[in-house]
Amino acid sequence: MGEFFKKAFREMAENAKTQHEVDKANFEAVKAESKAQWEQAKSMANPETRKKIMQEEREAQIAAAKERTDAANERYNKLKNKSDKRG
Repeated sequence: MGEFFKKAFREMAENAKTQHEVDKANFEAVKAESKAQWEQAKSMANPETRKKIMQEEREAQIAAAKERTDAANERYNKLKNKSDKRG
């Protein structure tokens, strides 16, 4: 019975140690994200930087919309070609 408790406490200690490593890594990630977010907020005070960031976001949205449009047109054309061959 004593061995059971020794093993259980040893496993609990190992689990606590690995969980601490996970928590530490998550804390560092949150810290880095907060720092980046703060720097981005500070840079938004500069009108030129804000314009540049907003333009990049718009360009990314336009590119994503074009990809969706191309994919939809491709699907449409495939379906249209199948129905044309039947008729």
